[in-house]
Amino acid sequence: MDFLVDFGYAGLFSAAFLAATILPLGSEVILVSLLISGLSPTALVVVASIGNVLGSYTNYLIGAYLSQSKAQRWLKISDKELEQAQQRFKKYGTLSLCFAWLPVIGDPLTLIAGVLRVKLLHFFTLVTIGKAGRYCVLAYLTLYAL
Repeated sequence: MDFLVDFGYAGLFSAAFLAATILPLGSEVILVSLLISGLSPTALVVVASIGNVLGSYTNYLIGAYLSQSKAQRWLKISDKELEQAQQRFKKYGTLSLCFAWLPVIGDPLTLIAGVLRVKLLHFFTLVTIGKAGRYCVLAYLTLYAL
C-alpha cells in the first residue's frame, strides 16, 4: 500500500496531465485502479483534475504563443478538428470549454481558447468544471454503481 500512496498520486497526476496534451493517453484506467485499491476518492479526483486542467492549460499556452498553424502541427490536430473547435466556439462561446474533457475535440478546444486569448479565469473555471465533473462521475460509478 505504501507504494500506491508514494507513486499512485504522482502517476495519476502525470497520466492526467499528459492525457490532456498531445499524447494519446488516458487517465481513467489509472483512476479506476487506484479507486479500487482503496486510496482516497476525494484526493484522487482532486489530483486527476488538477493534472488534467494543467495539461489543458499547456494547450492554451501553445495556442496563445505559437502561430495557429504551428500549434496545430505540434498538437497533431487536423484541419477538420480545428474547424469543429472553432465552430463550437462560435456557437457556444467559452461555455464549450466545459467539454474540454471529450476525446478528439477537447485538445482543439483548449488550443482555440489560447488562440482567442479567452480570459484565464473563464478558462480555468469552465475547464475545471468539465474535467472535475467527469472524474467525479467516474469515481461514483466505480465505487457505487458497479
